[in-house]
Amino acid sequence: MANFFTDNADIQFLFEHIDLAGLAGLQEDGFTDTGDGRCDYAPRDEADAVDNYRRILEIIGQVAGDMIAPNAEQIDREGNTLNEDGTVTYHPLVRQNLDRLTQADMMGFTLPYKYGGLNCPNLIYTMATEIISRADCSLMNLFGLQGIGETVYAFASDQIKDEVLPRFAQGEVTGAMVLTEPDAGSDLQAVRLRADQDEQGNWYLNGVKRFITNGCGEILLTLARSEPEIADGRGLSLFISERSQHIKVRHLEDKLGIHGSPTCELVYENAPARLIGERQRGLITYVLALMNGARVSIAAQSLGVAEAAYRLARTYAHTRHQFGGPIERLPAVAEMVTDMKINIEAARALTYETSHICDHENNNLRVLEWSTELDKQEKKRRKQLSRALKRLNAMLTPMSKYYCSEMCCKVADTTVQVLGGSGYMKDYAAERYLRDARITTIYEGTSQLQILAAVRSVSSSTFETWTADYDKKQYNDPLLEELKQELIEGKKHVLEAIEFVKRQGTSYLDLSGRRLVDAAIAVIIGHLLLGQGAVNNRKKRVARRFISRETPVLQMNCRQILSGDTSPLDEYALLAGPLPLVQ
Repeated sequence: MANFFTDNADIQFLFEHIDLAGLAGLQEDGFTDTGDGRCDYAPRDEADAVDNYRRILEIIGQVAGDMIAPNAEQIDREGNTLNEDGTVTYHPLVRQNLDRLTQADMMGFTLPYKYGGLNCPNLIYTMATEIISRADCSLMNLFGLQGIGETVYAFASDQIKDEVLPRFAQGEVTGAMVLTEPDAGSDLQAVRLRADQDEQGNWYLNGVKRFITNGCGEILLTLARSEPEIADGRGLSLFISERSQHIKVRHLEDKLGIHGSPTCELVYENAPARLIGERQRGLITYVLALMNGARVSIAAQSLGVAEAAYRLARTYAHTRHQFGGPIERLPAVAEMVTDMKINIEAARALTYETSHICDHENNNLRVLEWSTELDKQEKKRRKQLSRALKRLNAMLTPMSKYYCSEMCCKVADTTVQVLGGSGYMKDYAAERYLRDARITTIYEGTSQLQILAAVRSVSSSTFETWTADYDKKQYNDPLLEELKQELIEGKKHVLEAIEFVKRQGTSYLDLSGRRLVDAAIAVIIGHLLLGQGAVNNRKKRVARRFISRETPVLQMNCRQILSGDTSPLDEYALLAGPLPLVQ
């Protein structure tokens, strides 16, 4: 059977290309966890850590290829079961998949050794998430909720951490982020579920939550209104609850795709809960941190689905004969297949770079918080670094989620087109990939919300600062130097558009957001691919195709921004037409 890690040449390339040894040195705190009986599986040095990461991914890849992928079709057809008592039973094959991952010790991926975790960087977790998602997009929504454990580790009391985190690492429990409500979707400041405290200081939750991924999990992190007199996000706090008879699943959503992932409507009736961190910081601090990690996970999920879809299209185009030969020889099909592959590699470059930067930010923050040996100058340097990394991640994280999810939908749709009539039938997985892909642009913040977040960073100095270092890089290869100049020229167009938008006001910034973000992403990915092309001849050709294809699109986007057209706002009623009559 296939190993979904070792059979992916691009992930293998990036595993070697990215400085994992340097990252391991930061992640492992000087390798102080090994020896003296502290942790018998902690790495001894950088080389040992990188070898450990590889072995972990090989295990994930084997489980994905041998078990998870073969189970995916049946799980998609049959789904999970809502029981009369308000509990949910996973499909037996979902349970089998989770048990196998637990046996392989893969359910505490990023948790510290002291809780039984693997202490992996987020970059390695991103790779693993992509691999799982390629096998079964819906299972990622259970495996990928390990970020709940990270949130508990970052913000909960020591008592809660000691009680909960070992259970996550041992695979005894799964979790859920319980945020959305019927009247509070993307606008989480409108959350109404109540958190009431009795005279003894105990908290109880009452209300309804909707669209909760794995809401049947054992550990629930719930956003609730602890300050009823404060109507906005300042009145919200974050709570942890255990599944009990006080929290029932009232409804399982009948979804377009990801059928193996139970999406629940929950009813809380005096559910006992404990406060995570401090009151009133639930949305402003804790949920925002949780969602940033979740957005990178959705980017990785998108990569996995796109990879699965591309492989089906590539194989079909090679084996399907029409007009005297395989259809991959037809120019239109050849372009579709090659652009699918390039789009995936471009998105992967952006997402892995984002994860790498996230790891640097997290490790730097950890040193600032816990180290007692920093002198004044070092502490100042790290604080400056922390601010710079935070600004960079505020741009790269929404970019990755937006770009990868949109790419995923496009690749899955193109796969159906390459397969033609066969792609529309359930005989092939193409239609499942398309159904599964569609959610990635919606949950954990729609593409439109990601653009709103990213465009603020693009229009500030963050984009210009990030690209400045890449503009100065020197390449020995004349083609790479020529392509770099194209990116520098593209950047000038983006900066010109930014200055124009700033003079128009906030509404025009939002209206131009997609075009501006698309143009900035093209420059960023172009530079990342040039760096890959400097060490790999095939990647040089990928960079050439990507940059030559995207530069005209970038220029078009910037010209449209400079046109100043605001008709979708000024003439909305006229252009959108009258409100349709309800049938």
